[in-house]
Amino acid sequence: MADYDRRGGGGYNPKKRRYRDDDEGDRRGGPRRRFDAPPHVRVRKQLLAIAENPMRPWHEEVLSIANLFTDNWEDELLRTNFVDLILQLAVEQPMKTPFLAAVVLVANTNKPQIVDILLAKLTSTLETKIAEGDWRDVKLYLKLAGCLQSCLEGDGVFPVLEDLFSRAVDLQTASSEDTIGTELVKIILLTLPYVMVTGPTQWQQKAADLMEKTEIIAGEAHPLQTLIEPYHPEAGDESPVASQSFISLLQSQLQNEANNGWALTCLPRPWELPVEEVEQQEKIANAEKHTLPPVDIPQTVVAGPRPLFPEIYFSVYVNQDVESTPPLTNIAASLIRDALIDTINVLNFNRNVTARFLIELDCYFAPRTFAARATPFDKIREIEPPKSSWKPEDVAVDAVFSQLFSLPNPEHKLVYYHAVLTEACKLAPAAIAPSLGRAIRFLFRNSHRMDLELSNRFMDWFSHHLSNFGFTWKWTEWVDNVYLSNLHPDKAFIMGAIDKEIRLSFAQRIKNTLPEPYQSLIGPEKEKDVPDFKFADERTPFAAEGKEIAALLRRKAPEEEIEPVIERIHSLALDNSLDPLVASTDVFVTSVLHVGSKSLSHVLAAIERTKERLTDAGATSEAARTQIISSVMEYWSAHPGVAIAIIEKLLNYSILTPQAVINWAITTYAGATRGEALARGFVYEMVFNTVIKVTSRLRQVLQKATLPEAMIDDETIEAEINGMRSLFRAIDDALVAWATGSKDEMIEASDSLGEGDGNSETEKLVKRWGERWLRVFKRRAAIEEAFIVEARKERERKAAAAAAEPTAEAPAPADNMVVDTGDVATEATV
Repeated sequence: MADYDRRGGGGYNPKKRRYRDDDEGDRRGGPRRRFDAPPHVRVRKQLLAIAENPMRPWHEEVLSIANLFTDNWEDELLRTNFVDLILQLAVEQPMKTPFLAAVVLVANTNKPQIVDILLAKLTSTLETKIAEGDWRDVKLYLKLAGCLQSCLEGDGVFPVLEDLFSRAVDLQTASSEDTIGTELVKIILLTLPYVMVTGPTQWQQKAADLMEKTEIIAGEAHPLQTLIEPYHPEAGDESPVASQSFISLLQSQLQNEANNGWALTCLPRPWELPVEEVEQQEKIANAEKHTLPPVDIPQTVVAGPRPLFPEIYFSVYVNQDVESTPPLTNIAASLIRDALIDTINVLNFNRNVTARFLIELDCYFAPRTFAARATPFDKIREIEPPKSSWKPEDVAVDAVFSQLFSLPNPEHKLVYYHAVLTEACKLAPAAIAPSLGRAIRFLFRNSHRMDLELSNRFMDWFSHHLSNFGFTWKWTEWVDNVYLSNLHPDKAFIMGAIDKEIRLSFAQRIKNTLPEPYQSLIGPEKEKDVPDFKFADERTPFAAEGKEIAALLRRKAPEEEIEPVIERIHSLALDNSLDPLVASTDVFVTSVLHVGSKSLSHVLAAIERTKERLTDAGATSEAARTQIISSVMEYWSAHPGVAIAIIEKLLNYSILTPQAVINWAITTYAGATRGEALARGFVYEMVFNTVIKVTSRLRQVLQKATLPEAMIDDETIEAEINGMRSLFRAIDDALVAWATGSKDEMIEASDSLGEGDGNSETEKLVKRWGERWLRVFKRRAAIEEAFIVEARKERERKAAAAAAEPTAEAPAPADNMVVDTGDVATEATV
């Protein structure tokens, strides 16, 4: 009974009552007591959702939030949360910045103290971000300050912009290859429109003077710009659009806008209230002005956590007969793109929210900036000026692709941008899918002109995207390309995409989604779950030994039982004038792969058990290392994705060296196929992944070396740097031979065909592939060299800062302190 009492209280449990007592009958059906959330919760909820509802006018939301805030001014928690949330939203949801500023401007009419509190914290945070080199946050905080320009005293934000420009000039004067100065000028130019939209007539002269200065830097092409051009057309061909740097484009657009009186028609003005709110509008105009606290910009600024490179304006909707995105002459092209890119990259932790912001893009810009959502492209043709023909879906998709095809590297992993497009397509399939279809067709038409790295990114995204939507695509549009040479870029793209699709599914399913002409691209060997074991055929040399080793490996026999079989292979190889080590390596590696063919985990377990023998074989000679790679690629030839994964594991185990992988791919295998291997996506993938593995390791070493407690000596650092440089030299030497047609295999092929002049179509295509490969890895080498320079500067800077700090054992002398000089005690005044 005691236990029962403890559990339920002795027989009466109000939670289990099925019927009310009689005395409660008069309360049945009465209204439930309403619970009102505290003011700070309601303000937070409304601020987070501001401008998201297209059915509610902006001014109603702004006035509602501002009045709720000022009516509860005495709530200290509300005041603190309000300021923190405004600054947080300005960074995390930058498209809402003008609306946040409007709430602050309305609140300023009743409680002007809030503006002083906000500005104090804004400038303090701004100084911290400048010192850290977090330039995106600097830009977004200045954007908020620019939207508050109308309530600032004096010149408002302009002194801060002038100081930033002074630093930019100093940096550019010191080095023409500096990227921080270019980034500062970009921040200035992107802040100006938000300042001017608050009062275009008042600040025209200040803006004109500042833009005259920025023209010096913005108008000059950056030396690194040629490395990051998205298009690399061959001689005699043209890019689909003239490439323009983002900063020079922005400068010219702002100049056009200045000539038109700073109309800035795309930017919202939520602080401009309708006629019925004329009294409130007068209050905003006559509200108290505030002094922007000075912002201290250090003499030495740092690049920050994100590497800085010049930006190229990239679009997949150029040269259309109807403008579905803002033209490059319009400032809207840059302002909308900038806000979208910031939203995409800041919200990388939640792809679903990011996709929703993309879909609701038109909520955050001026009315009539865009056409109605999901308007078919055919209907866009019928829209007549002054109505806008800009499709919000095209603008959003264009922004994502600009990041997906950003060189040298996008800010986040490529799969994040894949996921954003997938989620957007799921949220609004009728609107997004047609836009993606036109983007895919544009990219395919120009894939042979694109930088090879971008072409492979397109292939990866295309196959990944199809895998999320049943692998359906209108393959009949490209059917003519099936009959082209395997060296043709369009045929190479199709073959690479189908291979990636098979990796994400299985061969038979992909085969069923393809029209008849494509069926031949998927051979019967791709439909096998496990490749054939070549030593099962008695006609294969060393067949008996191969089967015997496989059986020994399968029962996990000790090394002592395997060694006699290996010795027998060596003896047979010598009798047939073969390299004994190469022969035994082929038999052993193929047997290991066959035993572990059930799954990747099985093969890793098999490699782990035989790692010692594999390591010894790889360390013996270059020929043995090459044979290890050849055996892996031959066994998994039908599924190169599996082969690449195994090669990467062998690199991790140090069984293979990066140099061996590069030599096999660009020299051995490419030579055996007379250059055709350069057109195969998996070969590029293998080489590219190997290079990334080497450069990532070097970066880790350099970054650790900058830490105070680093235990990495200079000798180790130099060894890593020299290893990377040696790898890039080997790649360069091999690719130059292919790109210039001086490779022995190319000369022999031309002679055998009687076309020794090097003008055959096949040779032209091989040269073109060599040029495209060469450009990718020259850029990679240049990027890593730049990283090495910056890492050394950072290490020296930290070392100097540490040396300048007083130590605990030798404190800095105080005023009028007696200092012992060793001979006599003298009074030193510091």
